[in-house]
Order: sequence, then structure tokens, then C-alpha cells
Amino acid sequence: MIDSANDLIWGSILIYLLLGAGLYFTLRTRAIQFRRLGFAFRTLINSRGTGGEGISSFQAFCTSLAARVGTGNLAGVAMALYLGGPGAIFWMWMIALLGMSSSLMENTLAQLYKTNNGDGTFRGGPSYYIEKALGQRWLGVLFSLCLIVAFGLAFNSVQSNSIATAMDHAFGLTPWVTGALLCIATALIVFGGIRTIARFAEIVVPFMALAYLALALFVVVTHLDQMPAVLKLIFESAFGIGSAAAGGTGYLVSQAIMQGIKRGLFSNEAGMGSAPNAAATATPNPPHPVTQGIIGMAGVFVDTMVICTATAAIVLISGELESGHNLQGIALTQSALNGLVGSWGGDFIAIAILLFAFTSIIANYYYGESNLRFIIDRGWTLLLYRLAVLGMVVYGTLASLPTVWSFADLSMGMMAIINLVALLLLSGVVFRVIQDFEQQIERGQVPHFDRRQFEFLDRSIDKDVWVPTDAEPGPVPESQPQPRFTTAEASARD
Repeated sequence: MIDSANDLIWGSILIYLLLGAGLYFTLRTRAIQFRRLGFAFRTLINSRGTGGEGISSFQAFCTSLAARVGTGNLAGVAMALYLGGPGAIFWMWMIALLGMSSSLMENTLAQLYKTNNGDGTFRGGPSYYIEKALGQRWLGVLFSLCLIVAFGLAFNSVQSNSIATAMDHAFGLTPWVTGALLCIATALIVFGGIRTIARFAEIVVPFMALAYLALALFVVVTHLDQMPAVLKLIFESAFGIGSAAAGGTGYLVSQAIMQGIKRGLFSNEAGMGSAPNAAATATPNPPHPVTQGIIGMAGVFVDTMVICTATAAIVLISGELESGHNLQGIALTQSALNGLVGSWGGDFIAIAILLFAFTSIIANYYYGESNLRFIIDRGWTLLLYRLAVLGMVVYGTLASLPTVWSFADLSMGMMAIINLVALLLLSGVVFRVIQDFEQQIERGQVPHFDRRQFEFLDRSIDKDVWVPTDAEPGPVPESQPQPRFTTAEASARD
């Protein structure tokens, strides 16, 4: 039953909903993910240490990237290549480029409708803007429950299982020892709260990403003569060029599209509603909700266009895909790296999995905490949740998880559908806020958000967030034409 539900959601509903929403947002924002990508990286680099008592944009970015960058970047890409061929990478790129606009929308909404924790930090996400903007708390609770099951519990078991398997194969470390060490390390961080999680992500995530990219760059540079052939193979396979003689071209292309889209969505999570939980924690600079929305786009770009592409380059340059070994998943990535750099490549992948998966556990935990506090914000419930997370981390190192994985897929699919419907209903609000942001940039101003210019937002967001100051621009003069509410915003307002 779970598998049938997953086939329906992922094969017939969610893929088209994600693609359609991404294309709509791209057209309505005039492809902002391409026009403002440079701004995103410049702002991101300059945002370290700018959060004051709160969380900086850089820390929030690293927390969201910690959840995104996991075993899927190493094993998932290899699986897409195995099942869909080299052309799957092209379609993975396409879904990421469209998904960047969906990421902008959800992260901007998370900033608008965040909740003040009263200690200089914030929390928020889809549950919060579903309740505050749409007035549907029951739907926000349903989203939160799905996220807690998928990210807080099930996916953390999957991540710890990957770590235990890698440690056992590379270093002979028994699973129960790995489980105990992971439990202790996780407890030390999660009991420290969001500030500890953000500081941990700020240090570890850039290190692990740069180390893996440095190795991939070394492989590419030392095999630079093969790169034109690799790129040609990706583009030709994406459209079935050159494979007609072998027959089954339509099937090969459909597999490339399906696997590229599915693995891309699993990897970058654009539109899923998970990353906004990290985006809401930030105190962005410049002080405008769209600042964090644009930085969120950069997370999708780094995850898919950079890290996933690095894995694809390693596998395709190695030739392991055509070797007849019938390897798939992480075994294919390990074998490819072993063939390119020597036997230490497998050990490096094991360490990479440890870092990638452990940071995912920490970020996934926080996503669940934020959503649990949306449902019921009590100290005893938070303690029970933390103990449950630690238990699932240990369980994952000792058990086989096919049913857990399938149920997590179902929960994530349901939360993605809920989030995308909310994004479409509230898109008119976000389009106006984006327009305000871009108009200020075009006038040569540092963007500041003034909630008083948006009647609907001023009524629906919390009174202790985005508090107007004298330094911010005042209301637009009456003589200046103001944008009208869109149909989607009017529906949300009603």
C-alpha cells in the first residue's frame, strides 16, 4: 500500500506539480534565479557574523545545506546514472534551475511569517505561513506531522544506516559501536539548541563541501581531455541522440527524464518545504525577506549544479558505468573513485559519507524541532522528541530500513504537496514583496522591508517581527501607483 501511494504521488502528481510551479514562478519573477544569482553569492559571503544575537544568513544557509547535502549527493547521483543513464544528469540540472524559483518563494514566505523566540532568534516554515496567511492551522499541523516523521525520525535512521555501512566496509567498525558514537555526538549538538546547530553547520558544511569538490576538481583536471566527451554524452543521452540504432530510444529518454527529476528533487528539496525551516531562523542583511529567499536559491544551485555534478563527473570519467560490473548507488561511486585515485578513494568516500550524513542528521533534527514547537511548545515534548531522534539514530545503524524509507518518502511527498499548494495560493503576496525588493535595488538603495506598505502582510504577520524603524523607507506616496492584489493574494486574504 505504501509503495502504491508513493507511485501515485511521485509518479503522477508531485513531479508535474513541482515542474509546473517552478516554471510558473520562473516566468512571473522574470527568471530571478538567473538575474540575482550573483547577488545571492555576494550577500552570502558578506553575511558571516552579521546576525547579531541571532542567526546570520550564512549560518541559516549552512544549516539548510547540511540537510540537503547527504548520501543522496554521492549514492543518489550514482543511482540516477545507473537507472537513467548519463542523460539523467541533464534533467537533474533542469529541475534544479526551475526549483531555484520555488526555493525563493518558500524561503521568502518563511522569513515573512517567522515567529520571534524572544531571545534574538526566530523559527518558522510552511506550517507557520499556512496558519498565519491562510488561516488553516489543521493543515499546518498535518504538514508538521509529516515533516517530523520524514525528516526528524525516518531520514535520520537512513543517514545513520549509511554511516554505519560505510564505516564497517572501510574500517571494520561494528555497527553498534558506530551507533553509540553517533548517539553521543548527536546529543552533544542537539541539546545545545539552534545556536549550537548553526555554529556547527557554519564550520563543518563548508569544510566537507570544499574537500569533496577539491577531490572532484583534481579528478577533472587530471582527466581534462575526457571532459568534452563526458559533456557530449550527457547531452546526447538526455535526448536519445545516437541511440536510435539500438532501439528503445523513447524508453531510454523517459528513464533519463524520470530518474533525473526524481533524484534531483530528493537532493535539492526545492519546493518540498524543508529548507524554509532553516531560512526562517536568519536575521538577513540587507534587512528584507527576499534577501534570505535569494540566498536560499544559492543552496539549490550548490547542491545540484556543483556537488551532484562533481559526483557525476567522477563516475562518468572513471568508465565504471559501462564496465559491466553492475554496481549501483554508493558502491558505484566508491569503485569509480578507487579506479581514479587509488585504494584510498574508498576510505575518502566513507569519511565524506560520515560528514555529509551526520550534518544531515543535525539539520533534520532541527527541522523536526521547529515543527514540533508549532504543534505544542512544551519542554517535556521537546525532551521526548530528542530522545526519539537519538533512538532512531541508533536503530538505523543496526537495522535494515526498506519500510522506513518508503514511509518517509510517503510523508515527504505529502508535505511537498501541501507546501506547493500554499505557495501557489500565496504567490501574489511574494511577487509584490519581490517587486519591492527589486525596485529598491534599481533605485540604488540598500533594500529595507517596511511592512506598512503591504496591508495584507501588516495584518497577518506577527507584530514583533519586521518591526518598522525610522531608518527604513516610509510608505509609498499616494501619488505613486501601487500594485494591486492578485487573484491568488485576494483568495488568501479572504
